[in-house]
Amino acid sequence: MERRRFLTLMGGGVILAAGSAAGAFAVTRTPTRALMPWTQTTFYDEPRRRALSFAILAPNPHNRQPWLVDLATPGEVLLLVDTARMLPHTDPQNRQITIGLGCFLELMVTAAAADGYRVDLELFPQGADAAGLDARPVARARFIEDATIVIDPLFEHVLARRSLKEPCDLGKPVATSLLASLAASIRHGSTPGHTNDPDVVSALRDLTHRALDIEIDTPRTYKESVDLFRLGKAEIEANPDGIDFGGPLFDTLVLTGQFTRTIALDKSSMVFAQGRDAVLANTDTAMAHFWLVTGSNTRQDQIAAGRDWVRVHLAATALGLGLQPLSQALQEFPEMAECYAQAHQKLASAGGTVQMLARLGYATPVGPSPRWPLDAKIIAEG
Repeated sequence: MERRRFLTLMGGGVILAAGSAAGAFAVTRTPTRALMPWTQTTFYDEPRRRALSFAILAPNPHNRQPWLVDLATPGEVLLLVDTARMLPHTDPQNRQITIGLGCFLELMVTAAAADGYRVDLELFPQGADAAGLDARPVARARFIEDATIVIDPLFEHVLARRSLKEPCDLGKPVATSLLASLAASIRHGSTPGHTNDPDVVSALRDLTHRALDIEIDTPRTYKESVDLFRLGKAEIEANPDGIDFGGPLFDTLVLTGQFTRTIALDKSSMVFAQGRDAVLANTDTAMAHFWLVTGSNTRQDQIAAGRDWVRVHLAATALGLGLQPLSQALQEFPEMAECYAQAHQKLASAGGTVQMLARLGYATPVGPSPRWPLDAKIIAEG
């Protein structure tokens, strides 16, 4: 920070930040404990735990981190879903949550391979319900030492992967060859689609903008997000999941009472208006789009889409591209039906289900998202 400068707060107030005191305040606002899982992957010698220390870094909707693991059987990981971490309003069929579990499994398998282990997966060994996830296992994973296993080159980018949360640079186009490279990273059967055509990108900007507006304007779906806001360092450290707002600016807003959940829900507030403008600026600056389609929409399809999606995200990271999922138009709640139909008409005209859609571009790098430590996700030891 400069020695003296004014910080204009979202709530309209102004505070004077002065030299060393402001610098000390900024330093202490980092939620260090909540970010530790990104630096602890080398702490584990046991193969399953080491692989899982990478898996818990997987992208997932609203950062709910809905995974639980049972290690009671030696050499196996039993993956379950934490049913208390669903998104009933924006993800009523748990499709997005299932995709996040697929991302988790792919990172686990990729990390195990780097240690010389093949992982045999049995998905939904006790069956699954298309209407929603339940207490039955999502997957049984058997770790088998295998001297022939090949390390996936995408593995080296796991710790650098981030979901882009900043507007794209409108002066930097995304090359068609890079989009083709992302498509080439897919292994699990999803059908990729992508575009950097200005007219198509413009149409998708409009669609994703309208869909995000609908999610915000629908009281129950917007409140679902606001309820998951983690406001300031203390909340982020106590619950390192959900939608985090941390750092000196947000901590100051929280400490001065200018940023609360009540204010965020107030559509007449400056916080609401500026927050809405910020997220819409992301959709409106997309420089390219990428999506995945599956022929059907079974739980197995959703897991496969998640496995492919995190691979695409890792490939984007390797290429220096920013990527952010834009899931709103794919959500299955009633108010989104028109955008859902339009998304499928545009992106899956031959049929199938659009499982994921994202914007791509170049932007200011962002930091990692908070994570629960691995031990908090282990429900039984072996």
